[in-house]
Amino acid sequence: MLQLVGALRKELADSLSTCKVLVVGAGGIGCELLKNLVLTGFQNIEVIDLDTIDVSNLNRQFLFQKKHVGKSKAQVAKESALQFCPSANITAYHDSIMNPDYNVEFFKDFILVMNALDNRAARNHVNRMCLAADITLIESGTAGYLGQVTVIKKGMTECYECQPKPTQKTFPGCTIRNTPSEPIHCIVWAKYLFNQLFGEEDADQDVSPDTADPEAAWKPEETAARATAAEKDGGIMRISTKQWARTNKYDPIKLFNKLFKDDIMYLLTMDKLWKKRKAPTPLDWQQLENTVCPKDSTGSGLKDQQVLGVWGYCKLFQESVNTLHSLLDEKGDGAELVWDKDDPPAMDFVTAAANLRMHIFSMNMKSRFDVKSMAGNIIPAIATTNAVIAGLIVLEGLKILAGELESCRTIFLNKCPNLRKKLLVPCVLDPPVANCYVCASKPEVTIKVNVQKTTVLSLQDKILKERFGMVAPDVQIEDGKGTILISSEEGETEANNNKFLSDFGIRNGSRLQSDDFLQDYTLLINVLHTEELERDVEFEVVGEAPDKAPEPQSHKEEVNSITNGNKDSAQPSTSSKVLADNDDVMIVDSDNEVEAPSSSTSVTSSTKRKHPDAETGQASTKRQRTDVSGDAAAPTDDDDDDIIALD
Repeated sequence: MLQLVGALRKELADSLSTCKVLVVGAGGIGCELLKNLVLTGFQNIEVIDLDTIDVSNLNRQFLFQKKHVGKSKAQVAKESALQFCPSANITAYHDSIMNPDYNVEFFKDFILVMNALDNRAARNHVNRMCLAADITLIESGTAGYLGQVTVIKKGMTECYECQPKPTQKTFPGCTIRNTPSEPIHCIVWAKYLFNQLFGEEDADQDVSPDTADPEAAWKPEETAARATAAEKDGGIMRISTKQWARTNKYDPIKLFNKLFKDDIMYLLTMDKLWKKRKAPTPLDWQQLENTVCPKDSTGSGLKDQQVLGVWGYCKLFQESVNTLHSLLDEKGDGAELVWDKDDPPAMDFVTAAANLRMHIFSMNMKSRFDVKSMAGNIIPAIATTNAVIAGLIVLEGLKILAGELESCRTIFLNKCPNLRKKLLVPCVLDPPVANCYVCASKPEVTIKVNVQKTTVLSLQDKILKERFGMVAPDVQIEDGKGTILISSEEGETEANNNKFLSDFGIRNGSRLQSDDFLQDYTLLINVLHTEELERDVEFEVVGEAPDKAPEPQSHKEEVNSITNGNKDSAQPSTSSKVLADNDDVMIVDSDNEVEAPSSSTSVTSSTKRKHPDAETGQASTKRQRTDVSGDAAAPTDDDDDDIIALD
């Protein structure tokens, strides 16, 4: 006779009480997941998250209350979950999962790892650690009303990195500084301006007109005269924006005239830029103040959804500059502010500056809500989506613990029912991709680079760390001598950083072996020298087309699929195989705009392979895959739970 403990078989219930699981991330999905685990009967849980609680989390991360703002998410989530089940043994880590302390041996302590992450770098890392430790990983993500859960098992299923991800969309500096053509260009410029004035200055984020723009093509003898004339017009010198602002005590009117009058007049002297474009129109504070002001808002609705008039944004610019300057003064000399979409003065500043620039370049201005959506890469988070996905994670986990891995599925939550009236659509798990550069038996890639222009530091940071997700790579040249090009030991190879690859004899056909001992991962890199890369492209991965769909592959027919954990014949009609880079939200793609590169993300879509329908035998179309990549420079376990990439 079958013995039950609650809704579970006794054997499975006993397994839950003894197995040890790891939850990575304690944000939107993580809170729901932790609650589900303790209520289901899991007794030994470890949870890790680097983030602290923000007031914007409280509308969906229900384990947190207002009194918890500023505290560790992992620690508070543990304390709140224990109120559901005081007998549970929960360990919380306020730390990054990418810390070397959490090595392969750490992962081997667990039966199961459940991801509730928000950025690709951390997802890649956990994927590799689980592969190295041979531990089953349940991956998940949500995007507004959309969601997904999938299972990753070494040797049996695709790993997280089997399918190429679209690369982050970036914009040339000259487009941002000289010739913006879309609202997102102006929003990126405004965020750069915030850092130049109040935050950490970055030479790559200069907002002044770019005199080196190759499209301007001035005659050398004319350049000095034009620059001098422009400077006289505004009575300014071409110095750093922050230095100029400090000299003028952050006077908002002087700053306004510099940014929106003098700099624009300077741009107009680059007349070749405007032969095929509509020239920008400078704004003058005094003239605007003396004219009849346009109405301060258009349309109806909430304040954040109204579009102000030009003078309304002028006043908002003035108020936000004064407020931010006061905050900067309070912090003392050398202090810096950090832009945050949830900081009202910072958001006001970016909204005002971006809209004024949009008006100058003849674009329709945007509401504060729209600007925040693009600048902060958010759409409203749906708490119930997180709850559904967290429930599905536990259901997949129960199958794994019951020894029924073959019955696990990738399950998609759709916004609308498909043709078969299903919101939850299961798909069979795909087998590993034979040439995956992560989970193949001998990972290998071929890259095209200009070895005479690519530095060792670029190889380390841009290619190995950013593109191939390594944390602490060691690189050896296969030249018969075992030359060490990059060492993870601090100081050992720093002298090589600014040298070019060709300085070490690396040429067309050279091979490099890169090892990451933390990830227990080795990658063989074949180098192809080329001088024909596109502008602003430093390297290419041969055979990879990240903005296109993978080649269709044959697939086993799914006869017994499941929905809501029950066997059912539902098959996908509108969903895609998606791995989210966040647990809550995805970027709003409004008016075909793509979003900012800095905190930001790009949206690209591609089509996943089709699966045959179990009932009809016909192939059904899956939802397009969209991708938003996070800031790889500073990954956290729940860095910005209002951002998501569906991969």
